Amino acid sequence: MNYRIVNGSISFGAETILEEINFEIKDRDKIAIIGRNGAGKTTFLNALVDNEILEEGIGEEKFHIYKQGNPVIGYLKQMSFENSNKTMLEEILEVYAPILKLEKKIQEKEEALQENTDEKLIKEYTNALEQYEIQGGYVYKKEYETAIKKFGFKEEDKYKKINEFSGGQKTKIAFLKLLLSKPDILLLDEPTNHLDIVAIEWLENYLKNYPKAVVIVSHDRMFLDKIVNKVYEIEYASMIAYKGNYTDFEKQKRENYEKQLKDYEYQQAEIKRLQAIADRFRYKPTKAKMALSKLKKIEQMKIIERPEEYDLKTFYANFDVKMQSGKLVLKVDKLEIGYDKPIAQVSFELYKGQKLAIIGENGTGKSTLLKTLNGNIPKIKGNFEYGYHVQKGYFDQQIEFTNHENTVFEEIAETFPELTTTQVRTLLGTFLFTGEDVFKKINVLSGGERGRLQLCKILKSEPNLLLLDEPTNHMDILGKESLENILKEYTGTLIFVSHDRYFVNKLADCILEFDNSKVTFYNKNYQEFLEYKEKQEDINGGFENLHTEVGKNEKDKKKESNPYFMEKERNRIQNKMNKIEREIEEKEKKIQEIEEEMSKDEISSDYIKLNALQENIQKMNQEIEEKMQEWDDLNKGLQEE
Repeated sequence: MNYRIVNGSISFGAETILEEINFEIKDRDKIAIIGRNGAGKTTFLNALVDNEILEEGIGEEKFHIYKQGNPVIGYLKQMSFENSNKTMLEEILEVYAPILKLEKKIQEKEEALQENTDEKLIKEYTNALEQYEIQGGYVYKKEYETAIKKFGFKEEDKYKKINEFSGGQKTKIAFLKLLLSKPDILLLDEPTNHLDIVAIEWLENYLKNYPKAVVIVSHDRMFLDKIVNKVYEIEYASMIAYKGNYTDFEKQKRENYEKQLKDYEYQQAEIKRLQAIADRFRYKPTKAKMALSKLKKIEQMKIIERPEEYDLKTFYANFDVKMQSGKLVLKVDKLEIGYDKPIAQVSFELYKGQKLAIIGENGTGKSTLLKTLNGNIPKIKGNFEYGYHVQKGYFDQQIEFTNHENTVFEEIAETFPELTTTQVRTLLGTFLFTGEDVFKKINVLSGGERGRLQLCKILKSEPNLLLLDEPTNHMDILGKESLENILKEYTGTLIFVSHDRYFVNKLADCILEFDNSKVTFYNKNYQEFLEYKEKQEDINGGFENLHTEVGKNEKDKKKESNPYFMEKERNRIQNKMNKIEREIEEKEKKIQEIEEEMSKDEISSDYIKLNALQENIQKMNQEIEEKMQEWDDLNKGLQEE
């Protein structure tokens, strides 16, 4: 499969969105499309589906679109539900229509074989079983069951009608259908939005192993780092390709910029030198020829353009806390949170300067905890107590404002009446509200603009404790990096909810994990937390037996950092992987022996025995699949050690 656009462009009226598009997708490419908000990323995805949007670009090559193999393109915007009275399971099973048709055919053949053991019928039955295996018949149920669970749906949700789900849940179901349908080219626009970390990690693994091509628009840097092998950046209406993942792109872009700038400056200095020689000697008869040769040399140069500066326009803020808090900032003791009934019980202590990330699946109580701590909803039971001089600033992911008719300027001027007009405009300018933007009404602002305005108000109030609920929603990568830098420099205490693992990894020095109704505090940064969880999963076969880590002593800490202990752990994992490999090899050998036995004349005509042997093969194939998954999980842990 190959899909290529040469010298294309996209315009709407007099506005050029992209002026020269050279883009290619091959069989198993995993491609990221990145750029600032409003750069044209989503428009480009639309153009991949609807080529009528494309026209000739400004390049020298002839504009053309080449598609080899007539690839099927899957895009979430195309997904819809024709019959909302169908259940979720019925909708998802539509994806597996060919497999279900084969299942019915196999069942019919089995029934026919009970009365007739005709050789032709046996051959048709065997061929149907082979096709069933090739199409994933033995694993499709596990595939969709896992996907449903990882996307946060419960067992009973499978039997609910589509019209009983919320808008967001319907989008998730449509997304699941799209993923499981496995188109030749999968187009994903911000796929991690509104997914929790568990769902993101499942999606990450699914896309890494996706057997076809994927094109992703995303601001999730860790997600892109784990999946993509090619990056196209849209900047200044141009599209530039880079090999590798997001980290590779950043490095290459910096190196390319520095090299082009160096080459440009060298060439300019050389032109200046040659021009100076020509100007000095061009009117001297004995030197005129030499002067002309210098001018000729300048004319023959292929002029290097000065590289454009990075589009680094983003918000910034230099703020400090108004008042220092006491050492103990917050004590939470057996606090039960929820609305009508408790959904979680929480206990932890937080000290001045700590940065606590709250992570976990959607619906487990993360935002509810922040709302309770901020006083938006009452506690059900237990206690929480703030320390001395604690002043809170709360960012709600819903980004609500009291008066939506206020302009941006009025919102800040009313919140901080002591500021002059110039000071208000200067403050707003640091959050990218310049010119006429300050007179926009709040009700017409985009999600990103509303988020920046909310942050502007919070940070200007200079609290010594920040409660932030998904603050990076609607932010592009530069916006996230800017907020990271602000919060890293922040001298107060921070509690934040986020599903952006890169953001969490950059900031958090302790973790509060919501795992169903259990909440566990870890005095570890995100990387240490992941390593600890990996070890516990390997020891316990899952996370079910984890308990709150309290008072780990220095001896335990030294043991974990001891090279001998680490090497011993690696050897143990490697031995377990070797054992799994041997078990897989033995099962594959056994399957081969059974298949050879099935080909014998006395067996091929014995329907009952043939069926029993085939069931045995199916069972072993399922066991092999599970062993391979176990091996892959262990190998992932070994690579991260």
